[in-house]
Amino acid sequence: MKRIILLFIICFPLIALAQQNKVFSTNIRSLQVMVDGNPLAPAIAELGKRQQVSIEFDEMSHDYHRFIYHIQHCNADWTESDGLFESDFLSGFNDQPIEDYENSFNTTQLYTHYRLTLPNEGTQLHLSGNYRITIYDEDDRDTPILIAEFCLAERSMSITAEVSGNTDIDFNEAHQQLSYQISYGPHNVVDPLREIHTVVMQNRRTDNRVVDLEPNIQNAHGIGFTHCNALIFPAGNEFHKFEILDVQKPGLNVDNMRWYEPYYHATLYADRPARNYEYNEDQNGAFVMRNDDGSDATESEYLWVHFTLQCKEELPDGAPHIWGQWSNGLPDSECKMEWNEGAKQYEASVYLKQGYYNYMYLQENGNSPDGNFFETENEYIILVYHRPQGGRYDRLVGYRVMETRP
Repeated sequence: MKRIILLFIICFPLIALAQQNKVFSTNIRSLQVMVDGNPLAPAIAELGKRQQVSIEFDEMSHDYHRFIYHIQHCNADWTESDGLFESDFLSGFNDQPIEDYENSFNTTQLYTHYRLTLPNEGTQLHLSGNYRITIYDEDDRDTPILIAEFCLAERSMSITAEVSGNTDIDFNEAHQQLSYQISYGPHNVVDPLREIHTVVMQNRRTDNRVVDLEPNIQNAHGIGFTHCNALIFPAGNEFHKFEILDVQKPGLNVDNMRWYEPYYHATLYADRPARNYEYNEDQNGAFVMRNDDGSDATESEYLWVHFTLQCKEELPDGAPHIWGQWSNGLPDSECKMEWNEGAKQYEASVYLKQGYYNYMYLQENGNSPDGNFFETENEYIILVYHRPQGGRYDRLVGYRVMETRP
């Protein structure tokens, strides 16, 4: 098994850089990693609180697949924790089959919904830190179908933080600046530059995260990060959103619904690059799969959702991608928009399950045609890892989730 996982990491080196769910099979859709069934919260459970992490996905047929899950403990940078034995972080059994599955019912697209819940009767986790779940078909153990990642956290170090539109490069214009302090609490930290690892993310994006920033405040009780240019983020704009609960009638921001054999199609109202900030309550890129009868995992339809971004001319920074927390693992051919010269607009079609979705237009360089406005409501996550001198792994000893308000 270690040979298989090592070969897999070599083939996909970007995965080690940050927490990121990923799908490698075109037959897998709608991957979700949730804590206590909450699709809007980050995938961070607290050690010792009896919280459950669920990993759910659809395989696009009614054919049974014996999917096997393999658990790894990872360092702060998502490389495998080579200082640990499996028995250090896991009791019970690894490489077990997923036994919770159910066929879709009364849907035009046949699929089977699989659900893995941790801990379970056969597998329990004991250490804080990062966890990677690799899932593969028992008939083809050399080819993983997906990776799902989550964190188990202690809260033994406390974090205080604030976000301001008054930044070191502009005043209430296009950016937000984060500052925060970490209190060691009961931990004995001798060399914070080597022992403490930090990660800061905006709206759970991995492309502009800030990793292992050097503190500019140090004392016997903790460290602080203030007036750091690396913690100045483009503020962005509020996410676009749509909702499809009924395939027979348009929902939120849906222009029309159509049936063209053999698929349902939903055409969203056309978007245009924003010229100014306008408050629009959103969930910062999150998504909830549901239909008009409630959150049913096996009675919701799949359909092609058609996005358009109208522009007078092609964007100078290149074609945008449609991005949301739901887009991890979707084919690039679906999420990358194509320019239609005749209609003067970018277009893309994505095959999605019924539900509520947030999305933004994101270009390769991290820019968005919707601009940056300091009033934008964003989510920031701070993760703090500690590996004391002589320690064998990175403990996740503190985290903070905060939202700015307009």
